[in-house]
Amino acid sequence: EDCMKLNPSFLGIALSSLLAIDLWASKRLGVCAREGSAWGSARPLMKVIEVSGHGIPWLLGTFYGLCQSDREVLLNLLFALLLDLVLVAVVKGLVKRRRPTHNKMDMFVTISVDKYSFPSGHATRAALVCRFVLHHLVLAVPLRVLVVLWALIVGVSRVMLGRHNVTDVLFGLVLGYTLYSVVEYCWLSPLNAPALFALW
Repeated sequence: EDCMKLNPSFLGIALSSLLAIDLWASKRLGVCAREGSAWGSARPLMKVIEVSGHGIPWLLGTFYGLCQSDREVLLNLLFALLLDLVLVAVVKGLVKRRRPTHNKMDMFVTISVDKYSFPSGHATRAALVCRFVLHHLVLAVPLRVLVVLWALIVGVSRVMLGRHNVTDVLFGLVLGYTLYSVVEYCWLSPLNAPALFALW
């Protein structure tokens, strides 16, 4: 036992090394974290991208669409967005990883759990919405490429703004991509959720 204390496990060393690399890379890539950062002039653009992946515009837009029509796909998009918000909030509350020290806390509409960074809610939402749109909208190839690029750019912007570490974003993208499979499995329709559809 004493020997094990003196000689940390390979897994522990590997995780510590990965964490150190993550923190180092995140700080180096946070080029828009402050106005005086290397790419500080691009910060306003990064903040526009930030808003494009924020939950409130997506929730309001989807809800408005539902009020205008009773399309099944919109109800499921709303379900997906709400599920994403709840899951990310739970994971953030459990992990409690603080945001990078170089982050400037001037985000658009935040709640208490947003002081934590793992995983990136913007990244999970971007990946989820991207996969949802590609599966349920008929788009020309250039538009499909743009949707994928948007999701990736949202993820990259989180690190550039200093909001998240690299691993926060990578895990968020994977989580959002996987979450879509859950939404598909639990797809709401007039057959399995008649009461819900009756509201619309």
